Amino acid sequence: MENHVSFPALASLAKTYPQAASSLFATYNDLQHAQRWEDLTVVDLPECKRGALKGRRPNSKDTLFVLPCSMSEPLSTSWLSNALKELDEPDGIYLAISTEDSSIVYYRISRGFAKPSL
Repeated sequence: MENHVSFPALASLAKTYPQAASSLFATYNDLQHAQRWEDLTVVDLPECKRGALKGRRPNSKDTLFVLPCSMSEPLSTSWLSNALKELDEPDGIYLAISTEDSSIVYYRISRGFAKPSL
């Protein structure tokens, strides 16, 4: 991971939160290279003890936040609530759950109940 071209953008948070470094690395590279997000930056979330990602989908003006985690991590509603507060994002965030084989599944998380688009 340290020898990868994208590592310098993640280095400080990867060292600060080593337990979350692999999911941050995998999600960053998926968004940057596979999904081609624009203006992708790393955001420190000290309360959640990890970094999040902020950026825009291609050809979109909307800024989105992505919170990477591993499938093997325990999650709680209070942890997600802290992330929403730290990011100060009323419309919600995306939770990126990565697995050991580098698969990533994205879930949209919002405050309260959200009506799904049909």
